[in-house]
Amino acid sequence: MARANGSTVPELRAATRRQLTLYVAVAGVLIAAAVAAFAPVPYVILSPGPTLNTLGKLPGGRPLIEISGHPTYPATGHLNMVTVSYQGGPQDKLNVFTALRAWLTPHEAVVPEVELFGPGQTQRQVTKQDTQQMTGSEQTATAAALCELGIPFVTVDTLVAVVKGYPADGVLHRGDVIKAVDGTPVSCRHSAGSLIRARPPGAPVTLTVLRTGAQRVTRQVRLTTASGQGHAVVGISVAESYVFPFHVNIRVGDIGGPSAGLMFALGIIDKLTPDNLTHGKFIAGTGEISVNGAVGPIGGIQQKMAGARQAGATVFLTPAANCPDTSGAVPQGMRLIKVSTLGSAVRALKSLAAGGQVPSC
Repeated sequence: MARANGSTVPELRAATRRQLTLYVAVAGVLIAAAVAAFAPVPYVILSPGPTLNTLGKLPGGRPLIEISGHPTYPATGHLNMVTVSYQGGPQDKLNVFTALRAWLTPHEAVVPEVELFGPGQTQRQVTKQDTQQMTGSEQTATAAALCELGIPFVTVDTLVAVVKGYPADGVLHRGDVIKAVDGTPVSCRHSAGSLIRARPPGAPVTLTVLRTGAQRVTRQVRLTTASGQGHAVVGISVAESYVFPFHVNIRVGDIGGPSAGLMFALGIIDKLTPDNLTHGKFIAGTGEISVNGAVGPIGGIQQKMAGARQAGATVFLTPAANCPDTSGAVPQGMRLIKVSTLGSAVRALKSLAAGGQVPSC
């Protein structure tokens, strides 16, 4: 009995140590899980957001695009703008488990927070910025649509800053309006900046400038361009605005950002022309628009395609620069059409309706 008791004590001590080690390990895992559950991670989740038909009506019966002061035509089918919703941000941090769940969920993406929020930016600031971008997008889309249709309007390039040490310093002033460059009027096809950059650095340039104030005076200003990143510059920052011959009102509620510009412009064109662009098809798309009709890339293309397909779209207008981002993510039953300009989008839709060839990603 004595020998038996002697051999049992070390075994009990060994078992106690193993149990203690196990308890410590379990406690460590639990603590780590608790920390992970509450510790924020610097990521946001992107998911398909709302999609709205630019040819349709909002709840309450008002058209999303309303035009007054110019003849319009009935439009059927869908030209849907698409959006991306996000979860997370500086004031609504994610934890690692939420981020992991989204990473494993189809049509959701987990991206670094800095892709949506700049250093020190709050969610309120980003929301305000998105709202301003949407307002600018609506104006630019109207200008692009009228420019594409050849409907005249006034383009106003107003100086908002003059850079010290550059040719315009001391000659031009904030509030000056550039009317023409070397005799070419500023228009939707030719901004003041693009006209200046069209010449080599060091070349002379003559600006027709309207000086506002108590006395409105138009004068010619001759400058010698400098070089800015290899382009001709005179050292000015210009804000562009437009004076339209009739009223276009676009309503989208609290949706922000610039990426609906292409679809706004197409919706306006469809309402201003007798030919229906969709021919009854459910078409969606995205793309930032420039006044000259250039279509720029956007973010969240995969989530936007998924949201469009869920809403019923079978055709998706895709900015050419975003085509590589669509690889392997095109929803079943959806056809992509690659567009680089507003004009190419209009031509592609007409060709699609006629059964012709269209560019694809």
